[in-house]
Amino acid sequence: MIKVLFFAELRERLGESEFIVKDFMGTTVADVLRDIEQLNPRWHAILSAQRLLIAVNHTMSGLSAPVKLGDEIAFFPPVTGG
Repeated sequence: MIKVLFFAELRERLGESEFIVKDFMGTTVADVLRDIEQLNPRWHAILSAQRLLIAVNHTMSGLSAPVKLGDEIAFFPPVTGG
């Protein structure tokens, strides 16, 4: 199982704050993202339309970051300070 979290505007647009990926057979964040998008085509349009920031186990990462069962992946839109 991999726990996927969505934050800020992304959470609002998807209508979900978290998603559990069961039976994960990939090796990278990109694989997790692909699996999620295949399960929900509407999410594909939202997730692929914007640049995403990614954290794996609370560490900023990228699409090529390795993941394994038990990991937590967070996706969120770029943020700006003020």
